[in-house]
Amino acid sequence: MERTISFTLNGKPTQVSVDDERMLLWVLRGELGLEGTKFGCGEGLCGSCTVIVDKTAVRSCVTPVKDAAGRQVITIEGLSQSGKLSPLQESFVKHNAFQCGYCTPGMVVNAHALLLQKPHASREEIIKAMDDNLCRCGAQTRILDAIEEVAKGGAR
Repeated sequence: MERTISFTLNGKPTQVSVDDERMLLWVLRGELGLEGTKFGCGEGLCGSCTVIVDKTAVRSCVTPVKDAAGRQVITIEGLSQSGKLSPLQESFVKHNAFQCGYCTPGMVVNAHALLLQKPHASREEIIKAMDDNLCRCGAQTRILDAIEEVAKGGAR
């Protein structure tokens, strides 16, 4: 059913009139023009489409937009401020924590959600939290190093 859905997107009030069963991923990419969130498997298994809803990482490819109504949604575009990368994004760059880069937005967003919940997460907690975000290029060790550096410093 088409209706107007209101939520806060990357800190700004947002309204969109769409079929309320449309997946959040496609609303973000299509209607709202935020293409940083990637389509991967379409089944919520790979993590490429990860966004944060009320401080929790969710797979936007299997989340109907109606589930975002009245909530806070953060995408990869919402992590940088005034054109400056977040400490987590900077750490990913510093550690070369990407290769092809396709999974990177989902990795960064998932890690950000983890650090919102556990600012000083241990390496073991990081591994567990990141386990379901897939990287086929083999950058996992560098990804873990980047997240761990931020967790040790406590900066977000």
